[in-house]
Amino acid sequence: MKAEIITSGTELLLGEITDTNTPFIAGQLAALGIDLYYTSAVGDNFARYSGLLRQAWERSDIIFTTGGLGPTQGDITREVIAGLLGEKMAVVPELKEILTGFFTRRGVEMPQNNFKQATLIPSAAALPNLCGTAPGWWVERDGRTIVALPGPPIELQDMWRHEVLPRLEAKSGAIILSRTLKVWGITEGRVDELLSDFLCQSDPTLGIYAKYDGIHLRITAKGATRPAAAAKVAGREAQLREILGDHIWGADEDTLDSVVGHILGEERLSLACSETLTTGMLGQTLAGNAESCRHFKGGIMVPAAGHGSAGRALEMASAARRQFSADIGLAIDAGEGGKVFIAADSGMKNKSIEAGYPGGQQQVVRRAITHALIFLRDFLRTGD
Repeated sequence: MKAEIITSGTELLLGEITDTNTPFIAGQLAALGIDLYYTSAVGDNFARYSGLLRQAWERSDIIFTTGGLGPTQGDITREVIAGLLGEKMAVVPELKEILTGFFTRRGVEMPQNNFKQATLIPSAAALPNLCGTAPGWWVERDGRTIVALPGPPIELQDMWRHEVLPRLEAKSGAIILSRTLKVWGITEGRVDELLSDFLCQSDPTLGIYAKYDGIHLRITAKGATRPAAAAKVAGREAQLREILGDHIWGADEDTLDSVVGHILGEERLSLACSETLTTGMLGQTLAGNAESCRHFKGGIMVPAAGHGSAGRALEMASAARRQFSADIGLAIDAGEGGKVFIAADSGMKNKSIEAGYPGGQQQVVRRAITHALIFLRDFLRTGD
């Protein structure tokens, strides 16, 4: 199945907002094993939008549009789809009632323009919007499908989970499951070499993606039943874990701060940190986990002296541990020539490493924080 995404809105072309919908849908399609061939953006111009949609209709099996479902004159996605198919839009009483109720419950008079959000064409079915006023459209004709989704990401993602995903699974005639393994400490090229035998296989499929927290490996499998698909995913995961071992630090929704927090919770240990290069972002990351109040005691920002070292990083980790009466102290210090020093101290044991990262300041900071959390995970697991 060949898929295409068209995102609409002149504000996208002017750089006023960033398109996060295309990456979201692309990731979802990859997890479903649906091939995405094209993505594009178009302004609120009927002729240009119509031309782009017609091109997509000729070359793709399923087209996802985002945006243009609002009540204003610039919201033209419905009109463009209707024009492409030569069908007439009409107000649907049930949709009109839902829309009217939305405004009534809020004590607001509904503008007449909003009635366009209660329209359908004969080939379209409405996709309920639990987070806004604009229903989506699921359009099927001549063996092709158009899925029109709202622009606000919270509305689009909720509609995707509750309305689009079940329809796509039913359309595929199979249960599709995916699982993402997260890898650190090994390059993308080396991962590709180690897993080359799996990359050309079709079920399960394996995708490799470079992310700020390492390399992500997405396993996707199809099955007639959920247990059958899950068994394929589990079998491939076991093979990857045997090859990559401790380089795999988490899976799916795991974050490094949650993984570290889980270990601290299991061991009943508390943590404090000290940092120069990362200017408080390490502490912010550690405090961001929902369970952090149980183990994270606080952090210190130390003025950057430009002459950091492994010894100074160890002193910073020890000082943080003592100041907050924590079991573990963690530190990041910046040295000369782009060097970064990471250290941990437990009072009885300590350890430090030296590292360096490519990229600009923001990339270096993000990588340093990621590396520090990986370092802390290993320190907690091995005790040295």
